[in-house]
Amino acid sequence: MRVNGVDLYYEVHGEGWPILGIHGTPSSALLWVDAARELARLGMCIIYDRRGFIRSERPEPFETMDLRDHVDDAAALLDALSARPAVVIGRSTGGEIALDLAHRFPAKVKALVLLEPAVFTVDAEAAAWADRLRRSVLQAAAMDPSSASEAVLREALGDQAWDSLPEQLREVFAAASPAVLAEIRGHGLDLSEDPLDLSGEELAGIGQPTLLVSSQDSPDVLRRVNDRLAEALPLTEEVLVPGGHLIDPAHPAVLDFVGRVLTPPGQVV
Repeated sequence: MRVNGVDLYYEVHGEGWPILGIHGTPSSALLWVDAARELARLGMCIIYDRRGFIRSERPEPFETMDLRDHVDDAAALLDALSARPAVVIGRSTGGEIALDLAHRFPAKVKALVLLEPAVFTVDAEAAAWADRLRRSVLQAAAMDPSSASEAVLREALGDQAWDSLPEQLREVFAAASPAVLAEIRGHGLDLSEDPLDLSGEELAGIGQPTLLVSSQDSPDVLRRVNDRLAEALPLTEEVLVPGGHLIDPAHPAVLDFVGRVLTPPGQVV
């Protein structure tokens, strides 16, 4: 689908109330297909490759991508598919995009599910961690640009988890390295020099029901981010799940929350 000057690859699973899935960095909707099929039992699940990633078009010249680009694309995709307001599920950088989508286009978002969202500016320790990661990725990419994705994921997942990934999956991530670097050179994203920094008042104004999901084996700073967001956002639930940073978008806790959000009053889930 042509959106804001680029062709976005997308899939629709199921029918009913819209559910939008936004992948992280580096990643692709390829990793969301099984989850989309599960979520399709609750509504119409839309997943897509963000601009610059894997099956979606890379704008030319492909030097930078901004948070605003991704948020505008998500909003336009929902409009084009008449899929608003949607329950929006975002993982990592996708969670940052989902949060800003709710901030900038509140009428398009019914509820949020944020899977360890990369909103590091809400916590000083997390912001410092993200700055170190940014510098580490740029240092690795200076030697080998195709290693940018690996540098991000070794930090987020751990060396052992990265090394245990199937070779095909590591190749998918590596193919997203140009997009990783374009986001770092851009504005507003989690590893940009000037990441999204919503004020307490702006966060308090995001009134959609929100589920914040953390995982037990992720870096501590990611749980700190969710704790800070839980304090700032007015309607939140928090849950801690087993595993690492690649949290299943169709985890039972997510399915329960989405089911409750989409269930009409008086009807049993």
